[in-house]
Amino acid sequence: MTELAEHTTPADPLTIAGRAFESRLLVGTGKYRNLEQTRQAIEASGAEIVTVAVRRSNLGQSPDEPNLLDVIPPERYCILPNTAGCYTAKDAVRTCRMARELLDGAGLVKLEVLGDEKTLHPDIPATLEAAETLVNDGFDVMVYTSDDPIIARRLEQIGCVAIMPLAAPIGSGLGIQNKYNVLTIIENASVPVLVDAGVGTASDAAIAMELGCDGVLMNTAIAEARDPVRMAGAMRDAVRAGRNAFLAGRMPRRRYASASSPLTDLPF
Repeated sequence: MTELAEHTTPADPLTIAGRAFESRLLVGTGKYRNLEQTRQAIEASGAEIVTVAVRRSNLGQSPDEPNLLDVIPPERYCILPNTAGCYTAKDAVRTCRMARELLDGAGLVKLEVLGDEKTLHPDIPATLEAAETLVNDGFDVMVYTSDDPIIARRLEQIGCVAIMPLAAPIGSGLGIQNKYNVLTIIENASVPVLVDAGVGTASDAAIAMELGCDGVLMNTAIAEARDPVRMAGAMRDAVRAGRNAFLAGRMPRRRYASASSPLTDLPF
């Protein structure tokens, strides 16, 4: 009997600012019922990068309150401070500098400068301004932005280490609404492109990865699921499957049927 060779998957790390990560799923920490559920869901997700809203989370600045870092210890996870809730470039820059002090000099940050409370769409002029200031200040900036390929290119030129276009409004769960813009950003970027915002379920994450995204960041899709821990595991598997499908290369789309077995040179 011929032995089948064991199938192995080659190393395929996600590299951001010179640091390699095995997981391409990044997760947030908001909207969970409690810190214990936060811990369980993040563990189930397999994520290595965990983003925290500095202005909304206790990272040690309030000694008498539960510390989020107790359930996502920095020695185990890469803590990615973000500027959620900032509506001006000045506030975003201040928040990143505060995070650097709280997290012992952490320089990798997620920048988001919001322009509208209803849609939570990014304020692009303010985002560009804050990005330039932070890069000049020595930060490695992962930036939340619109799905405009021209803006994505400009942010990369400024020096951002990852471009993070929205798939749909934050917390909407609508999935990728403009695949072609996201694809254009991917095709023209020389830094990682990660879909940020709008993922609702596992198929949305898989589609993002099949397009060629380097990763997916999500929070609400997991935290607001009926079973967040189970959904976290589903998202982990979806990101892996989508990445493998992208690397494998899908079959071409055809208008008509194509027989699975050859129809020529039949023996009868």
